[in-house]
Amino acid sequence: MLERSSRLAAPAAVAVGAGALCCAVLVGNPTVPGGPLPVCPTKALLGIDCPGCGSLRMIYSLLHGDLPAALHYNALALVALPLLAVSFVGWTAGRWRGRRIAALAWPAWRWSPHVTLVLVLVWFVIRNIPLAPFTALWV
Repeated sequence: MLERSSRLAAPAAVAVGAGALCCAVLVGNPTVPGGPLPVCPTKALLGIDCPGCGSLRMIYSLLHGDLPAALHYNALALVALPLLAVSFVGWTAGRWRGRRIAALAWPAWRWSPHVTLVLVLVWFVIRNIPLAPFTALWV
């Protein structure tokens, strides 16, 4: 049993870290300007929205059950969260069993880094187009 608990140490650390970060976002309230949470460096230095801009506000909105606001703040990150959750479950189950679960290991698929890169780059360009309706994506 000690072996299994040592295999689950990494997933437990990730879960505790994610929970702590969610608590920090909840307490820090990134929807209020000038709060304790950091401003996106890309937004501060260049004045454009990076692919991750709005992620803290998206998480804050999700923690309050406001899905439309979360979608507005960062739609790509919102879509990525279920994939990350499935990956985490697959990783944890694999560690529990002592072997990988291939069906839940989408990051190991050969094409997933390329698709992820293309999606992030397209999101980066689309959300910075200075014409309507794309200006609605600005955060």
